[in-house]
Amino acid sequence: MSRRNPRVRRPQRRKDARHGDAFRCVGCRLDVPAAAPGTAHRNHCPHCLTSRHVDHRVPGDRRADCHGRMAPVSVTARDDGEWLIIHHCQSCGDLSANRIAGDDNALALLRIAMRPLSGDRLRVGALLSL
Repeated sequence: MSRRNPRVRRPQRRKDARHGDAFRCVGCRLDVPAAAPGTAHRNHCPHCLTSRHVDHRVPGDRRADCHGRMAPVSVTARDDGEWLIIHHCQSCGDLSANRIAGDDNALALLRIAMRPLSGDRLRVGALLSL
């Protein structure tokens, strides 16, 4: 009976019979199809919006060495009205902006967008300015 070595990292990408390439989300652990409506490169989970630090400079280049967990911290909008998710890498501290996809959880996006208006965030911001 063979035993798995816990030090060996399993690949992030996996083949899914229904969707072709897929990956397992580092946040909610759901299997996510690589194809995303409205974007050429899926770079975050449509359920919890968590990402992995894989792109270095250009979306889809997959050249980052970090591979840390990227938490969604904010949203912003372009002049044309397209929304972007701002991710913060929990390992190296890098920030990146990623386009939303057509199948992203609208409630999760709104929760992130409303964070600056919540009382808890305002109190934390006031403490940081002291």
